[in-house]
Amino acid sequence: MQDLRQLDVTYLPGIGPSRAKLLKEELGISNWYDLLYCFPYKHIDRSRLYMISELSTDMPFVQVRGQFLSFEEFGIGRKRHLVGHFTDGQMVMDLVWFNGIKYITSNVKLHRDYIVFGRPNAFNGRISISHPDVDAADTLSLSKMSMQPYYTVTERMRKSGMTSRSVERFMTTLLSKLAEPIPETLPGYLIGRYGLMPLDSALRAAHYPSSASQLSHSGMRLKFEELFYIQLSIMRYARARSANRSGNRFPVVGNIFHQFYSCYLPFPLTSAQKRVIREMRADMGSGRQMNRLLQGDVGSGKTLVALMVMLIALDNGFQACIMAPTEILAEQHLETFRSMLGDMPVRVELLTGNVKGRQRKSVIQGIADGTVQILVGTHAVIEDNVCFHRLGLVVIDEQHRFGVAQRARLWKKNPVPPHVLVMTATPIPRTLAMTLYGDLDVSVIDELPPGRKPVKTVHTYDDKPEILYKGVEREIMAGHQAYFVFPLVKESEKMSLKNVEEEYQKLQSIFPHFSIGMVHGQMKAAEKDAEMERFVSGETRILVATTVIEVGVNVPNASVMVIENAERFGLSQLHQLRGRVGRGAEQSYCILVTGPALSKETRKRIQIMTETNDGFEIAEADLKLRGPGDLEGTQQSGVAFDLKIANLARDGQLVQLARDAASDVLDRDPSLSLPENAILRRRLDELSNQDEDWSRIS
Repeated sequence: MQDLRQLDVTYLPGIGPSRAKLLKEELGISNWYDLLYCFPYKHIDRSRLYMISELSTDMPFVQVRGQFLSFEEFGIGRKRHLVGHFTDGQMVMDLVWFNGIKYITSNVKLHRDYIVFGRPNAFNGRISISHPDVDAADTLSLSKMSMQPYYTVTERMRKSGMTSRSVERFMTTLLSKLAEPIPETLPGYLIGRYGLMPLDSALRAAHYPSSASQLSHSGMRLKFEELFYIQLSIMRYARARSANRSGNRFPVVGNIFHQFYSCYLPFPLTSAQKRVIREMRADMGSGRQMNRLLQGDVGSGKTLVALMVMLIALDNGFQACIMAPTEILAEQHLETFRSMLGDMPVRVELLTGNVKGRQRKSVIQGIADGTVQILVGTHAVIEDNVCFHRLGLVVIDEQHRFGVAQRARLWKKNPVPPHVLVMTATPIPRTLAMTLYGDLDVSVIDELPPGRKPVKTVHTYDDKPEILYKGVEREIMAGHQAYFVFPLVKESEKMSLKNVEEEYQKLQSIFPHFSIGMVHGQMKAAEKDAEMERFVSGETRILVATTVIEVGVNVPNASVMVIENAERFGLSQLHQLRGRVGRGAEQSYCILVTGPALSKETRKRIQIMTETNDGFEIAEADLKLRGPGDLEGTQQSGVAFDLKIANLARDGQLVQLARDAASDVLDRDPSLSLPENAILRRRLDELSNQDEDWSRIS
């Protein structure tokens, strides 16, 4: 069979140049392969015909056989619409079009039999259907099309008269042209072991299943294959890198580490912290480069773990560096490290855009001659003039905020690539981690330090603010501090949401005896840093802010987080904001304030937040509610979740099955050199020549 990627859809009957251009620009379809793998988003049973008298507005989709009696056009310009009066011989209903009017008036004739299909509504006491599918009755065989596919189309496509039915017609034509079976892309032993459908049958059934059961089996085959090749590509790359990438061996856990552990440790390590430090010690002592992801919920003690691992680097004669996404977070790391290390003879310095002049020159010189042992910085550390004497360990904090190319520049700061520890306080669901960070070893800190009390989260409506304000006042009078977070900086004509600037003025009148500060993303960096410093020092008692404070702000004295218009925030963002409180020993509170009119999904989000403080449980729920592409960090991570049929939120078990299968294949045949795996090598080569390059995602 000819390679389907070499066959242009322009020359498929019924498409032509203008439609081909639209398909490419809107759906990325340029050849037969692209079209074949453009899967329906749903199927609807088309086996039954209804009479108009049977229709009601609570029915999902219906089809009626009848004739058009007349057409009427109303309005002009954007308000122009077409109404077709359609009868089944007993009653009349209205069919309405706002787009594609020219196509309907040119192609649909009066007093001929048609089958119309769509969702019934009611207008002026009569049943109507907007933008129905219209097919000549003699062209449809309902018994053969009981499960009709529905394809995604864009607004631009609709305006050009190209509907889901148009795409379906293209698909029907394409499948009729494929006389030979589509070549298999999985080896026979995998198909047999997992009871998978042959590829040709699965692809045809994905578009035109004979039953719901066949559709399910088709989906299983296609999803498995998609996930399997992602995992095979990631794991093959990871194993090759592990085998070939040597790293500096850190055999010693010496005086610096032991002195800190014995005399300066601020609080006893949790068993989880001890476990992950042991994992990292083993990595760094192996002679291979460590590439490890450290996951930990807000307040779990990741920073302390990072410092202790850096001290191991120092004990072995190397420097360590931590790169943070913001100057505020970098400065807080510097302060935390210096505070924890006390009078230990360890030189820790800061390098950010704010470090200038003589101080900057001194820091860069110290990095080059090795007297700066731990460097804390932002993007400034990857500048070309920053040359390390002997860089042994790089820690990337909130790593999803850095691009792949930025991180790679750090690897080149030493002749032998440094050990790499990437950290995130955004808990990542297991199925997502297996795909997003599949080539990294993962360590998880899954318990909080002793003495930390879980934050109490409550939901309240915005119609009784007095009670809220009294509660905040009590906490401040007790010596604590509070955050008020709002979704907007300024008033918006488009959205009736609370904004920082107005609410800042309002809160000043409500709390006249307390110092109130304000920070948001439109402020100059120096001004924003100064406001944050006043809050950190305790001079400011209430901080009014946008989500700029969601990561890296550590104020143990803050005990109240008020999130206004909480319905506007996603679960992960709400959890990150909540993590700004509960960082001391006192009981802390998070108040989610919303209006009374909430959607079902929003109520579910709010309920999850009030019921659990477990970031991993919240991340799993967020993945199910929103999907992987919307989760913070996944779009910046270097991997695009352009899955055509699998869904990481719903197909978690299949992700694990595909990963196990890929691992088993590579255990038996690491180089994929056995004859039965030639098909895998070919398919990986094909995928590497497309956009689906899943191999370099860390």
